[in-house]
Amino acid sequence: MIFTVENGCFDYDKKRQDNFLLQNINFSFSKGELIAVLGPNGAGKTTLLRCMMGLLPWRSGATLLDGENIRHIPYNLLWRRIAYVPQAKNPLGMFKVEELVLLGRSSHFSLLRQPSAQDREIAMDCLRRLHIQHLAGRNCRQISGGELQMALIARALAAQPEVLILDEPESNLDFKNQLVVLDAMSELVEQGIACVFNTHYPAHAMQRADKALLLDRQGHYRFGPTTEIINEDNIKNAFGVEAVIGEIETKHRIYRDILPVSVLKLDLESESLADANGANQKGEDHMTQENAEERSRETRVAIVGAIVEDRNAAEKINELLHEYAKYIIGRMGMPYEKKDVSIICVVIDAPEEITAALSGKLGRIHGVNIKTTYSRI
Repeated sequence: MIFTVENGCFDYDKKRQDNFLLQNINFSFSKGELIAVLGPNGAGKTTLLRCMMGLLPWRSGATLLDGENIRHIPYNLLWRRIAYVPQAKNPLGMFKVEELVLLGRSSHFSLLRQPSAQDREIAMDCLRRLHIQHLAGRNCRQISGGELQMALIARALAAQPEVLILDEPESNLDFKNQLVVLDAMSELVEQGIACVFNTHYPAHAMQRADKALLLDRQGHYRFGPTTEIINEDNIKNAFGVEAVIGEIETKHRIYRDILPVSVLKLDLESESLADANGANQKGEDHMTQENAEERSRETRVAIVGAIVEDRNAAEKINELLHEYAKYIIGRMGMPYEKKDVSIICVVIDAPEEITAALSGKLGRIHGVNIKTTYSRI
C-alpha cells in the first residue's frame, strides 16, 4: 500500500488564486509507518487530514491510493481501506462501547442488514487489540476521555483499514491516557497499519513517528524523517519560538524532548515569506537520508547499546542495522541466558541526525531498551 498526496492545494476562500492555506503539498508513506503532522494553530493540520481523505476537495492536486485517485474509488471500498478517528469531543452517550465499535463495520454491509456474528467478533477483537474489551458493555458517557479515544480507534479498526488517520488523538488527555493512545498507535504500526496523526506535541512526534510533516502559517511545509524535520531551526521558523532539543536519560533508555524557551521578537511572517522558495524546495525533496548524507556535515562516533527482552524483535533489529550498514563500523551481540535477554552494541560513525534516527527506530521496537553515547569529536 502506498498513500500519496500530489501537489495538494487548498483554501477556504474559493476566490483566492494564490497564497493558499496549503500550497503544493507532496508526500507519501506506506504500510507500517507512523507519520506525525505538526504546525502552529491555523496552519491547516486538520484541514490537511480532511483534504487527504477526500472530506474536503483539493483546489488542485490529488490524493492517490496505490496510484489511483481516491475520488475515483467507490465510497464503500475507499472507507474499507481508510479509517478516520476524530477528536473525542462528543459524549456519544446513546451508545454502548461495543455498539460504537460495530459502527465501524458499516462499510462492509448494507444499511438494511444487521451486523452478523462475524461482525460482532471483529468488533470484540478490535477491543481486545487495544486492551479495552472490559469496556464493551459500558455506556460511552460513563468512560473516561482516554477510554473514549481508544473506543473511537477501535471503531476505526473495525473497518480493517490499511490507513488509520487520527485528529489530535492525545489532546485533552492526562499523561497516562496520552501514553495509552500513543502506545496503541505504535502497536498498530508494528502490526502493519499505516498511521497518520496531527499533534500539538513535537516531543510525541520525535519519540514515536518515523516521518514528520511540518506546516507553517504561510502554506509551506517540510516533510521527511522525523529527526531531519524536527530540529531547533525548523521549530523556530514554523512556531516563532526559540526551542531547545535535548535528551532525558532513564534507567531503560534515553528520550529526546523539546522545550520552548522564549517567543521570538522577529517578524517571522516576513522571514518565512522571504524563505518560502527554499522551504518548499526542502519539502518537495522529502528530506531523505540520501540527500542529507550528500550535504557536508560533520559525523560523530557513537555507541548504540541495546538490551533486547523480546526474542521476536531480532528480525526487525537486523533489518534496521542492514538499512544503516554503510554507517556502522562495528557490531557485537551476545545472549545472556540467565536473564533471557540479548545484548547488542553497535558502533556508528554518522551525522547526529542519522544516529538519532537509528536509535529512535530501534527504541520503538517492542522489547528493546536503547541508550546512545556520542564521542566529543
